[in-house]
Amino acid sequence: MKVAVYAQFYKSEDKPYITELFDVLNKNNIEVLIEDNYYSELKNHIKINNYKTFTTYKDLNNSFDFIFTIGGDGTILRAVTFIRSSNIPIVGINTGRLGFLATIQKENILKAVELLIKKEYELKERTLLSVSTSPNIESLASINFALNEVSVSRKNTASMITIKTFLDGEFLNSYWADGLIISTPTGSTGYSLSCGGPIITPHAKSFVLTPIAPHNLNARPLVVPDETNIRFTVTGRENEFFLSLDSRITTINNHSEITVQKADFNLKMVQFNEQTFLKTLREKLLWGQDTRN
Repeated sequence: MKVAVYAQFYKSEDKPYITELFDVLNKNNIEVLIEDNYYSELKNHIKINNYKTFTTYKDLNNSFDFIFTIGGDGTILRAVTFIRSSNIPIVGINTGRLGFLATIQKENILKAVELLIKKEYELKERTLLSVSTSPNIESLASINFALNEVSVSRKNTASMITIKTFLDGEFLNSYWADGLIISTPTGSTGYSLSCGGPIITPHAKSFVLTPIAPHNLNARPLVVPDETNIRFTVTGRENEFFLSLDSRITTINNHSEITVQKADFNLKMVQFNEQTFLKTLREKLLWGQDTRN
């Protein structure tokens, strides 16, 4: 077995779990590559073997069986930029807070590796969004995709902006709002949810358009098929606006045209039988905590 390991940064409180992960990987003679920046940081804090490293997505390919992420959901969103279309399944170890995506608790690392070796898991595919702009934005040339959501929002103003939106070429609405979120089912439990959007199960073939603080109060979240071509232009009192792809932010100019549609590749997530999406949903949103249930 061959795996990659990725985290955004080292946390001292995670030391016993990180040590345990590498111990069990070594014990089972699993080939390991670690993201270069993270490896450099680890060597300053823990005793660790010499490992090969990777620095860009070009260093990863379908010869890898899994990529372990250590952190929270934000770490997985960053890991996606390394995985891209390589189809490497993610094993998300949750040392963060919420953990809708990183569902393997840090106390269960040994059990998780054991189940991987025994092939007692399922691979769940997640849809991504791809973005194109007119005029083209150079920063989007190589990383123009998002797992959770694509959003546009105001930048240097307290005034609302206008997002004129089309679905498959047909005019939908002009949203007068602080912004607009286009979310995948995966991202429906993130930014979109906090703005009043619906929760969508991960394998529903849908996207949701959720306005951010709309001025026209009858503008409600809208669920559309994931084959829909979503196009919008943004105007306002300022000349620039924010365009966000997950946690990556760039700037677009007034009257820029943005097109969002389903990406031509999916992401694979490892799921163990005891940690389904519905179970995670109940735990994270505290459903059933009312004693009447």
